[in-house]
Amino acid sequence: MKNDTTFSGAMTKISPSMLSADAARLGEGLARLEACGADWAHIDVMDGVFVPNITIGQHVVRALRPLSAMPFDVHLMIVDPLKHVPDFLDAGSDLITVHVETTENVEESLAAIRGGGAKAGVSLNPGTPLDAVLPYLDMVDLILVMTVQPGFGGQAFQPHCLDKITEARRIIDERSLDVEISVDGGINRDTARRCVEAGATVLAAGSSLFGTDDMAAEIELWRAFGRRVES
Repeated sequence: MKNDTTFSGAMTKISPSMLSADAARLGEGLARLEACGADWAHIDVMDGVFVPNITIGQHVVRALRPLSAMPFDVHLMIVDPLKHVPDFLDAGSDLITVHVETTENVEESLAAIRGGGAKAGVSLNPGTPLDAVLPYLDMVDLILVMTVQPGFGGQAFQPHCLDKITEARRIIDERSLDVEISVDGGINRDTARRCVEAGATVLAAGSSLFGTDDMAAEIELWRAFGRRVES
């Protein structure tokens, strides 16, 4: 069942990546991040074509959906996402993000996501200029700035991506748009703080959250970065 949680940019949201959960115990991993106070569950879908890795598909999203009321933040790293959007909508995704690099049908993909009742996001890789997603700002609820090359977890953060976050924040504020800025890749205590200071409102992270003994305390620490910026 989909969650009616508002996707407002009023506070820093934490979206732990299920890519770092134990693949044989995904239900337990989902329960853990919910118990620890995470805002969303970030679900990475990779096809082995757009990115070299293969992860999960809509069947796993559907299987996890009854286990939690948390918003599912589904990141499609796949070619031809428009073809698969209906399946991920039907599986219970609350937010679906597609990559600007994967398709010429970005507008159609975003319209299909929103038309199916979910929030829509658009993502760009570290080497893709911010200009590539600006034409879609009025059609999305979220921009996902990749701070590593997508495909595998545990990569090092690319600092030049902070400039994209800052510029996206400026443009979104100038246009008075209600669009989240999410970051994904190499996010830890230090890079989370830097991203929030640059203007990010959503932090997607895997190993640095699932690998800690006290995920709840780590999530609260990261959320506090946003409160400092607001004050």
